[in-house]
Amino acid sequence: MTTFKEFDISEETRSAISSMGFEEATPIQAQAIPVGLSGKDLIGQAQTGTGKTTAFGIPLVEKVDIKDKNVQGIILAPTRELAVQVAEELNRIGGKKGIFTLPIYGGQDINRQIRALKNRPQIISATPGRLMDHMRRKTIRLDNIHTVVLDEADEMLNMGFIEEIEEILEAVTSEHQTMLFSATMPAKIEALARKFMKDPEMIKTKSKEMTVKNIDQHYIDVQEKQKFDLLTRLLDIQSPELAIVFGRTKKRVDELTEGLKKRGYSAEGIHGDLTQSKRDHVIRLFKEQTIDIMVATDVAARGLDITGVTHVYNFDIPQDPESYVHRIGRTGRAGKKGLSVTFVTPRELDHLRVIENVTKKKIERKSIPTYSDVIAGNKESAIEQLKSTANKDDLKEYKMVAEQLLEEVDSVTLLSAAIKLLTKEPDRTPVNLTSVAPIRVKKGKGDGNRRRSNDRKPRAGGDRKFNDRKPRDRRGKDQRPNDQRKKRNNRSRKENS
Repeated sequence: MTTFKEFDISEETRSAISSMGFEEATPIQAQAIPVGLSGKDLIGQAQTGTGKTTAFGIPLVEKVDIKDKNVQGIILAPTRELAVQVAEELNRIGGKKGIFTLPIYGGQDINRQIRALKNRPQIISATPGRLMDHMRRKTIRLDNIHTVVLDEADEMLNMGFIEEIEEILEAVTSEHQTMLFSATMPAKIEALARKFMKDPEMIKTKSKEMTVKNIDQHYIDVQEKQKFDLLTRLLDIQSPELAIVFGRTKKRVDELTEGLKKRGYSAEGIHGDLTQSKRDHVIRLFKEQTIDIMVATDVAARGLDITGVTHVYNFDIPQDPESYVHRIGRTGRAGKKGLSVTFVTPRELDHLRVIENVTKKKIERKSIPTYSDVIAGNKESAIEQLKSTANKDDLKEYKMVAEQLLEEVDSVTLLSAAIKLLTKEPDRTPVNLTSVAPIRVKKGKGDGNRRRSNDRKPRAGGDRKFNDRKPRDRRGKDQRPNDQRKKRNNRSRKENS
């Protein structure tokens, strides 16, 4: 393994990296940092969670001239969260050299950002849209830039930022180094690299294997209505230090968060409809471990670099395999073990197989834990609490009381009573969630098992949709004119979409 001591970097940067707890470089860091320090353009293909920020952050910080008060480096990121995360990490890396990185993103008051720019940051970490706002206002100038970083370029492409990125890159007229990082390499990203980069060095890591290597992956076959009780049972049994619960929709996240709070769990939710200040507040609470459960849509699956996440629960199975990899990649970081559990309804099992095929990883099936399992888990937790407290030195004032109790009650009975008091009884407060339709694998037209759009039972009563029908002949053929049949079939497709 390569250590950070082996890189040709300043003592201040080396000290900052050490104080961040980094000793050994990840594969992407080991390969990208020397190329970045050399000043060459580079393309790094690696997933989130593999240490990309440090991979481009060290070369960028090392290149900054402290005496120059102009913006010297820009990082483009797809989301507000990632822009903030990158700025935070670069401020840690460059702090001992006095280098300041400012996050710039939409959703925050632009006048506040303009005031912050008067502090003369050397590096800007920005989302494309808001950076262009500042360029138009001439509050950020790009004529002294020596380093441009495109972070999670494929995600910026997916979000429709490609035109903004091209406009920003065209505005950087000074001689500069470009570093592009992306999990995948779609044709448009390759075209972008050819247009704006000069003989870039390509660096690839086996990112998907790295992302899931330290993660035990389980799934549980469960009915939709059983999901919430299953989640709370697992939380009681597994006692995660920090857990992220992923839901498919904003409404799902809100309902899950409220349900968990009802049952006494310390949880907050995050999704796209929240104000930026509220999202920042929830992320800060989670990072500081003031709350131990964060419920999220996929907005949190990319870009959030939160250490210490021990468990990821996919309350709803994700839409695609890449989302699955990014979700579970929130845990199992920095060489630590993580656990992911995915809830799969019976009609989604085929979709789970698609994820397994793409990730080349067999996901282990687990059974639904029983009420007795929860009690057993809570007893274990109570015993650990007792042992932990017994090892502390501040029990003197309690020992006399204990000795008096032992004169009245035998030690086994007394200890049993203590364990019973500490054992948390499962909370059965009723929680009702709105059902979410299962994800199904799309099948080919010739698949005989494919459910037809009009394979449903007619509703009772005079429902026009199903009762205003022309009679069919013995073969079941619709006797109406072609144009009427087409209208009905189109209507059916829309209802099912």
